[in-house]
Amino acid sequence: MFHKILVALDNSDRSQYIFEQALSLAQSSEAEMMLLHILSPLEDPYINPIFLQPETIYPTLHTDTINQYMQAWDELRQDRLNWLRSLTQTAVNAGVKTEFTQTVGDAGRIICELALSWSSDLIIVGRRGRSGISEVFLGSVSNYVLHHAHCSVLTIQGLTPPTVFNTESTQATLT
Repeated sequence: MFHKILVALDNSDRSQYIFEQALSLAQSSEAEMMLLHILSPLEDPYINPIFLQPETIYPTLHTDTINQYMQAWDELRQDRLNWLRSLTQTAVNAGVKTEFTQTVGDAGRIICELALSWSSDLIIVGRRGRSGISEVFLGSVSNYVLHHAHCSVLTIQGLTPPTVFNTESTQATLT
């Protein structure tokens, strides 16, 4: 079935579910996995690198501010690496050959490039559910990957609470 599965994770609430689904698929098909996390300084919840001095006409960066930013960025990078190591160890303990990598940049492009260079035959990526105008302005990593990947792509929506339909309140409003 599949031999090499690239799993793109963004450390959101859905990432654990995506990882579990990927691990299950890798176990059943005896595939190896590559866990990928991409730090993107332009997206939430990451640190905003732009520190402007509001009272001047020309924006400047203060040394202290730059140092604080670099320290926070390094802590974030290290935190994400530790998270990837933990997931990798979980997969290895489950009998799946797994490695991980983390990089900075444009998520969609990096996912497709790594999938090609690592010779993966499946990419698993989460989907935030953006559509319409927010997808146009903010982009969609899963959409980019679906249209540019050289191999199969599995998008996982993640866990969403079920919608409860209350028939009593609906009947009351209809009568």
